[in-house]
Amino acid sequence: MMRIGILASGSGSNLQAILDACAHGSIPAQVAAVMSNVAGARALSRAEEAGVPALLLAHGAYPSRDAYDAEMVSLLRRHQVDLVCLAGFMRLITPVLLSAFQNRILNIHPSLLPAYPGMHAVRQALKAGARVSGCTVHIVDEGTDTGPIVIQAAVPVLDGDTEETLAARILVQEHRCYPRAISLMAQGRVEIDGRRVRIKGSSGDPTRTLSSPELSD
Repeated sequence: MMRIGILASGSGSNLQAILDACAHGSIPAQVAAVMSNVAGARALSRAEEAGVPALLLAHGAYPSRDAYDAEMVSLLRRHQVDLVCLAGFMRLITPVLLSAFQNRILNIHPSLLPAYPGMHAVRQALKAGARVSGCTVHIVDEGTDTGPIVIQAAVPVLDGDTEETLAARILVQEHRCYPRAISLMAQGRVEIDGRRVRIKGSSGDPTRTLSSPELSD
């Protein structure tokens, strides 16, 4: 069974969605460890409540990003992690981690990439006057939110939306998309071909683009 390592800096709501999906059997994998760079992060207590090793790795104790990521790799390997999932991990990762888990690091981003990469994606969408936003699960590479896309979900931008209301509706879809993408990885169905992802065992797999209820009315 695939073993997942989750990196989180904050409350860990996507972490909780993954823990719940593993517990219910919709992800054929187990969370082997949760790691955070922030003492007292809610993500760590969520892990403890689920009986998962919760690891604090404070970045201030390391002289460089490379040194920090090398220690992270060591801990992930110690817990026999196969797949790394970023769930609100507020640090740029280095080639040290990328090379150790090549094509085996997932991230979720609150926009329909390649639109609005980087920080404040929801704010960017509203400022641009976008009528549709959403979320994307992608493979992590050396760029900023530039890796191959696994799954996306569309969310309409409503006339009265604020950054907070739109972000909240996108988060609902994140909690659907991330477990689905991890499940596909755990089943060995994700095939990376350059910048594109193919889902093995299906033709034009509809699960790769999930519609929110508001778009299906």
